[in-house]
Amino acid sequence: MLLKKIVAIGPESTGKSTLCEQLAMQYNTAWCPEFARDYLTEHGMAYKFDDLLTIARGQIDLEEKQIKAFVQKLIPSDTRQTSPGAPAVPFFIDTDMYVMKVWCEFVFQKCHQWILDQIVSRKYDLYLLCSTDLPWAPDALREYPDLESREKLFHIYKDIMVNQNVPWLEITGNAEERLERAIDFVSMNL
Repeated sequence: MLLKKIVAIGPESTGKSTLCEQLAMQYNTAWCPEFARDYLTEHGMAYKFDDLLTIARGQIDLEEKQIKAFVQKLIPSDTRQTSPGAPAVPFFIDTDMYVMKVWCEFVFQKCHQWILDQIVSRKYDLYLLCSTDLPWAPDALREYPDLESREKLFHIYKDIMVNQNVPWLEITGNAEERLERAIDFVSMNL
C-alpha cells in the first residue's frame, strides 16, 4: 500500500479541518486534526514562543500516531508491503510545519530551528492551500478576524507553496466548490 499524505494549510477560518474531514469521508480514509486546538483549549491563548515548539512536536507526534493506527487498521502486519500497481491511499492532514513556521514568524518574528529542520526532513505528497474567501467564523481560539491579516497570511502561505516542489492547489469557492476542486486534484494525483 502506498500512503499519500495530503496537507491542508492556510490561515485560520479557511475551512482546513472541514475539508480534511470531508475528503476523508469521500475517500473512505482517515485524517489527522490540528493539535493546536486541543493544546490551546487546555492551556489558553496566552501562549509564548516556546509553546509553539511544544505544539509543533505535538502535531508531529499526533500525525505519526494517527498514520500508524490507520495503516495497522487497514492492512495486517504480514501483508504491509507495496504491491506494484496497488492504488494509493490518501491520508489527510490538517496543518504541518509550514503552518508552525508561519505562526512563529507572524507572531514572534522568529522560528524554532527544530520546526525548520522538520520542514526539510518530512515529506508530503500534495498540498491544499485554503483561501480566505470563506466568511470569518468566530471561534475563541482564532486570533485574526480582520480580512487584511488573513489575506497577508494567505500570501505568506502562497509564497511558500510557489517556492517548494510538492504539487499544490489553491482551494477557493463555497464549501461545495472547495470540496469538488480538492477531490479533482487529489484524484488526479493518486
